[in-house]
Amino acid sequence: MSLIDEIDHLKEVIDDELNRIFVNKTGYQEKIFQAMKYSLFTGGKRIRPILLLKSCEMISGSYDEAIPFALALEMIHTYSLIHDDLPSMDDDDFRRGKPTNHKIFGEAIAILSGDGLLNLAYEIMIENTILFSKNREDYYKFLLASKEISKASGIDGMIGGQVVDILSDSESIDSLELEFMYRCKTAALIEAAVVSGGIIGGANEIEIDNLRKYGRCIGLGYQIRDDILDIDKDRAINKTTYLSFNSLETAKEKVEYLSKEAKLSLEIFKDNNITFLEEIAYYLINRNK
Repeated sequence: MSLIDEIDHLKEVIDDELNRIFVNKTGYQEKIFQAMKYSLFTGGKRIRPILLLKSCEMISGSYDEAIPFALALEMIHTYSLIHDDLPSMDDDDFRRGKPTNHKIFGEAIAILSGDGLLNLAYEIMIENTILFSKNREDYYKFLLASKEISKASGIDGMIGGQVVDILSDSESIDSLELEFMYRCKTAALIEAAVVSGGIIGGANEIEIDNLRKYGRCIGLGYQIRDDILDIDKDRAINKTTYLSFNSLETAKEKVEYLSKEAKLSLEIFKDNNITFLEEIAYYLINRNK
């Protein structure tokens, strides 16, 4: 199976499981279910949950235990996009070619739908930990995976990066602040996806360290690649990016370096099937759109 075929297959698995969550979700608050589902199914690539499932599978040979955490991660990612698009944040009218949540449901429901997805994500992770821990080891690894995702979503991760992004609109930031923003806003959830998948799969501490490096490399490389692809648009609006401090050639060299480092971090797993993680690292960091 080719990389794209496997991505498409896993996306179908994730979409089916997400749809199942909203079956029979009715009641006086039905509008919030509609809004949550609307943003969940606006064409997301499901890269983060896919990375979580495949890192777990690489360690344990199966990703069945990781599915609830993959769903939770996608809900957290989607909540962040809903809130990013709000007039008080990035003020975007379209996301992936479709009207943003607040343009369809209004600002109040959009805020609540983001809140709803975030809370539902934690409900799913906690419920999985309670119901499916067969022993103390399971309980501990599910808690560690939940903590990893929680921290990456919070003030030391995605939210912290968003704060720096908002402040950068009104005041200049330097290259160190920009890298901090990229590591938090973009790379943190990608890193958490890989690491939490490894934790659920039973990876040891050394393996977790290597997975963390892998996730950080592809997360940062993914963002710099975005800057390269959007160079003309970003310069037109005077947006601060990696290319505000580095030449295009330097940016391309950085992407190549991060791609190689991500691949090197997988060498410790040479006895496992690392093909997918190798290929998706190259695909994400060197994509053309």
